[in-house]
Amino acid sequence: MQSSKQIFFEIRNLAVTYSPESDRPIRALDGIKLGIYPGEVIGILGESGCGKSTLANALLRLLPQHAKLEGAIFFRDRDLLRLTDKSFREIRGREISLIPQDPASALNPVIKVGSQIREVLRAHFPTKGEQSRDRVMDLLREVGFVKPDNIYSAYPHQLSGGQRQRIVIAQAAACRPTLLIADEPTSKLDPALKAEIVALLSQIRKQHGTAILVISHDPTVLAGLADRIAVMYAGRIVEVGTSAAIFSRPLHPYTEALMRIATSSVITGAMVKGRVPSIEGESPNPSCLPVGCRFESRCSERMDICSRQYPLEFMPEPSRPVNCFKYEE
Repeated sequence: MQSSKQIFFEIRNLAVTYSPESDRPIRALDGIKLGIYPGEVIGILGESGCGKSTLANALLRLLPQHAKLEGAIFFRDRDLLRLTDKSFREIRGREISLIPQDPASALNPVIKVGSQIREVLRAHFPTKGEQSRDRVMDLLREVGFVKPDNIYSAYPHQLSGGQRQRIVIAQAAACRPTLLIADEPTSKLDPALKAEIVALLSQIRKQHGTAILVISHDPTVLAGLADRIAVMYAGRIVEVGTSAAIFSRPLHPYTEALMRIATSSVITGAMVKGRVPSIEGESPNPSCLPVGCRFESRCSERMDICSRQYPLEFMPEPSRPVNCFKYEE
């Protein structure tokens, strides 16, 4: 894919700092660099609190007012951070859209779901009543509803969690965006429903050539879905590689720990039972980050230099950037 296509979406040195009035500034993202190719599915993998959702909201300029953004986000040679609010609203939802983490809170409880999907279409296309209704019915069928008429007229509380997840996917895909950002799309679903949502995202990518950025704390969700995986820790990307490479030969000690936990969880059934094992130790406080490697205190392979400076990006294998002094020549 990379050899025959050009990057159409590129994040360059993106940083996000939250500066609430009553607390110290929090560096949620720091120096994020990532390119996405047309039709590619790329996973963002990391523990809760590593900055994954902040990244999703930053890409769509949905951060609170006290958040400061630095760097650049290029979409088809336009820096999204430099666009006016009006210009960006024309892109958000139409060319770049979000599948939110919690459908229950994202959907309006007093509006029927069919009308909520139609609102997305009306915001970007001058469609008439019957025309937009027909389009919504097609979308409902596309996301797996056998009887779309019943779903169209239902309120969110009348639907199951899996059905609500399909509704927000239909909303996000309504305008045939070039890029879908899926923020933990399976986090509150049982294993069977997880598999269905993963299959649905794969179907959208295959049918429409949609690029998808999938955010997850669960490596097993990305295993059969992502072409590449970027591993995040404490606001930084520490490793990038193909999905096959990340799972078969993780390079960063943090990635190794995540893969080890994922493997043991599948074997013991811990994730199925809702008990997700974790790495020993705690992530650093984002309001007081260390000068060295942010994983150093939890790393069994740490060296003296790890506490003194942050590791540069090394390339131990082609197209495998990793921030770890293990690979310093």
